[in-house]
Amino acid sequence: MVFAFIIAGLLVARWAAQLVLEILNRRNVMAHAGPVPDAFKEVVDQATYDKSVAYSLAKGNLSKIEDAWDSVVLLAILFSGVLPWAFSKFWVHLGPSAWAMASYLFTIGLALSITGLPLEWYGQFRLEQRFGFNTSTQQTWWLDRLKGFLLALILGYPLLILVLKLVEWTGRWWWFWVWATILVFQLMMAVLAPALIMPLFNKFTPLPEGSLRERLLKLAERTRFRARSIQIMDGSKRSRHSNAFFTGFGRLRKIVLFDTLVQQLTEPELESVLAHEIGHFRKKHIPKMLAASALGSLLGFYIISFLAGQQWFYEAFGFITSKSSGWMPELPDKSIAPALLLFALLSGVVLFWLSPLMHWWSRRYEYQADAFAAAVMNEAASLRSALRKLNEKNLSNLTPHPLYSGFYYSHPTLLERERALAGPRAVGQTFLSAGQRGF
Repeated sequence: MVFAFIIAGLLVARWAAQLVLEILNRRNVMAHAGPVPDAFKEVVDQATYDKSVAYSLAKGNLSKIEDAWDSVVLLAILFSGVLPWAFSKFWVHLGPSAWAMASYLFTIGLALSITGLPLEWYGQFRLEQRFGFNTSTQQTWWLDRLKGFLLALILGYPLLILVLKLVEWTGRWWWFWVWATILVFQLMMAVLAPALIMPLFNKFTPLPEGSLRERLLKLAERTRFRARSIQIMDGSKRSRHSNAFFTGFGRLRKIVLFDTLVQQLTEPELESVLAHEIGHFRKKHIPKMLAASALGSLLGFYIISFLAGQQWFYEAFGFITSKSSGWMPELPDKSIAPALLLFALLSGVVLFWLSPLMHWWSRRYEYQADAFAAAVMNEAASLRSALRKLNEKNLSNLTPHPLYSGFYYSHPTLLERERALAGPRAVGQTFLSAGQRGF
């Protein structure tokens, strides 16, 4: 019972912190509402700035509802007894096989994803629609979710079965072999997803012959960045937000530009955006972050292996671990499924408090990629211009509260990036500051 109270307290503490952060951010945005601040007069006009303030406030209001709803759902599913009840039903009717326990995990995951659909729908077809970003249709939106479900069924469900089988086959070291298997699976998906999965959601077409293609190919050549192709993705099918990225490994690597990005930026600006992305590659940011993620997941599976052997861990959430007259069967010694599920549900609480550290690391890499792009372009003006346009077109929050951005933003703000591009002295001043999502 003590552990249950601790977990409940941590969940409530996270929700309270999220609420405080939203309130702080709202106050900071409102404090800078009105005339365009001097620092942004060359970035946005008054009408666009007013719209960005309204957009930031609207997203903040929706986030408060989402945070409260997610917290209520998680508290309910952890402490209402529904998890042990569902486990008993699967155990009694399907037995203890790996496929039955994988069905239990898959069903709970599906049920949790459904609870968030109404707010996701509202965010897309009400909030994004109101500010002119939504271009998705009802059919496309629902079809995306159906495709996601089928992919989870085709790929995720067999992976769950394999994980549970590995627990049976490998004994006390199961956590290491499960980690290694999932790591291999993730690397395979990183290679196969661009060719097999991403085209299920978006259309990719080669960048047409012309000056832009030649400019980008020359950039890739002088930065020793090998790519199989440069492609345009129909991001406008769902949203007017824009981005750029590269995906795949080795000779299968692709440079991908959103069609909205190509429409919004000039050729030098697009070149600077790609130079930034190549900067991540040349600075080896991606393998470093993958390595950190792999070590984190290894630690996670080891913790699961420890918790799976603790009676108090199961009983805190209503699972029976010793022979007694109860309404559900005794939890089998070799059943790891509840431990996997409970850890997955609780891990977000820990990751929330670690997010400032992870985002500080991410922002540091963004500064380095910006510096690389400026060096490759022999000037920072193109990148600065691209950043300004992207912030304007995406109605980015130009004045987030530092604590809020520390918890939620993986990229520096526009003002911080411009200061960093201005000189090394400014870089040091901005490393501990906040950022915003997207390029």
